[in-house]
Amino acid sequence: MGKKGDLSNLERGMVVGARRAGLSISQSAQLLGFSRTTISRVYKEWCEKGKTSSMRQSCGRKCLVDARGQRRMGRLIQADRRATLTEITTRYNRGMQQSICEATTRTTLRRMGYNSRRPHRVPLISTTNRKKRLQFARAHQNWTVEDWKNVAWSDESRFLLRHSDGRVRIWRKQNENMDPSCLVTTVQAGGGGVMVWGMFSWHTLGPLVPIGHRLNATAYLSIVSDHVHPFMTTMYPSSDGYFQQDNAPCHKARIISNWFLEHDNEFTELKWPPQSPDLNPSLGCGGTGASCPGCASHTSPSTARCYPINMGQHF
Repeated sequence: MGKKGDLSNLERGMVVGARRAGLSISQSAQLLGFSRTTISRVYKEWCEKGKTSSMRQSCGRKCLVDARGQRRMGRLIQADRRATLTEITTRYNRGMQQSICEATTRTTLRRMGYNSRRPHRVPLISTTNRKKRLQFARAHQNWTVEDWKNVAWSDESRFLLRHSDGRVRIWRKQNENMDPSCLVTTVQAGGGGVMVWGMFSWHTLGPLVPIGHRLNATAYLSIVSDHVHPFMTTMYPSSDGYFQQDNAPCHKARIISNWFLEHDNEFTELKWPPQSPDLNPSLGCGGTGASCPGCASHTSPSTARCYPINMGQHF
């Protein structure tokens, strides 16, 4: 297509037809809705050159990377996602009659929908663990919501008291680096934090246990005996409950495994696949608040909604 304001071949033909029918420039402009200058120019071009097609459609600089070049550039991206702009340009120019610069490469990539972004970080999973996770998924693919209601979920979470240990970004101008609203305060030793262990099920929240020191097998044994056992026997008196825990070393210690074997007649340990990421279950009503333990736990009306939450955020 030509530039904005160009007439199509049909519209130019209508202009020529109107003028040849005897209409004046003003009458043609009023009939077709074009300006007098446009009517005059189109009819003059037809009279002098006998054409009704616009040559303005081919004006402007020709695109250096056509559809075939975009496919070539796409293959280069697929072959090496981490290549720099310079490397992509160099590899593209190899064997090409007309070279392009890095600016053209950047423009072409943006036109194709590519942008330079940071990769998402995911756990490294071995082939063996992939098979075990697939086995877990297949073993539970037919579980219904009622089956998952019998699962009690547990995990540990760490909370910093002063700041977040994640990446923090702000919007500021170049000369606002020392503005109070653009600063993040720090204290010696990081400001301290707290570690807690908690559990919950579909029906209710479980206990929240502060961990005053590093969680080892001995400390975890006291947690499962003092908190997990009463919760499971109370919530699932028919011995149809499942207790979920991840594969932290203290969870898989021999004394912990022996304890669960001694109580397997009261509830079942849900065998969790290896190297699974921390849970992020979504509880309850999806925001309606109807018969939802997640919503019932909120005291403020402004937060009385269920969101996807991790263990620490919920407690």
